[in-house]
Amino acid sequence: MADRRLQVFHAVAKHLSFTKAAEALFMTQPAVTFQVKQLEEHCNTRLFERGHGRNTLTPAGLLVLEYAEKILALSAELDQRLKEMTGEVGGLLLVGASTTIAEFLLPQVLGEFKSKYPKVQPRLAVANSETVENRVAEHTLDIGFIEAPSHRDAVSSDICCEDELQAICAPSHPLARLKAAAPKQLMQYPFISREPGSGTREVIDQYLREAKIQPADLNVVMELGSPEALKGLVATGLGFTILSRAAVLKETRLGQLVRVPLSPRLIRNFSVVYPKEKFRSRVVNTFVQFARERLAALQAS
Repeated sequence: MADRRLQVFHAVAKHLSFTKAAEALFMTQPAVTFQVKQLEEHCNTRLFERGHGRNTLTPAGLLVLEYAEKILALSAELDQRLKEMTGEVGGLLLVGASTTIAEFLLPQVLGEFKSKYPKVQPRLAVANSETVENRVAEHTLDIGFIEAPSHRDAVSSDICCEDELQAICAPSHPLARLKAAAPKQLMQYPFISREPGSGTREVIDQYLREAKIQPADLNVVMELGSPEALKGLVATGLGFTILSRAAVLKETRLGQLVRVPLSPRLIRNFSVVYPKEKFRSRVVNTFVQFARERLAALQAS
């Protein structure tokens, strides 16, 4: 229901890039440029300064952005509340999830939810926990599922389910012979780590500090941004990693990788985060309840 020009302007203002805004909106760049130009003509002022390869908001642009966020949020709330007067659960559902949750747990949950509520249009954005939380705070996602505690004042968070992290190695690795591995034992071997900003990495670093080990003291041979990449490298025998047990169920059943519990066990919480002080639609509340139940069941299996 909101003015399309305002929607396009908002995307450009958040990305400070016409190209990235076009990608996010599934539009061509000339179409994005045209919409912004139309809004500038309507406002009778420039909203962006364009030069030296970067875009910045003018004072008028900053003012328009402030009101655009309020207008777009109210417009979305109005659309949703009108739909809910009919009693249906439907509409666009923008979900973000950190890599482990998105790759190994959430697809099944989203598929089952879509089957139960066919009028819902889910879209899943995958990134590390930090990025997902930032996008929820920016109101570009309705909800996010993250692997580490929330750090943003602009979001609210609730625990969704538990997850256990374990040492993962090739069958030929010395760790594979252990029933459990203490933190000090891990320091003897090359370690393949997740990247900074990863919820998994944050939880592991905190676990090590509690065991009086500085993360920098580990023999880190490589940092990777994907659990799939980590598993592939670990299978070569180059080193071990620490991952969610849910991420390696298939490989351990096939005998390609070995899971070694940590001692003490490393249990973390998966959390769901929402924008603070924002109306939560029926579809969001329904999905969160559904996802909590299904994720807990999947983790227990």
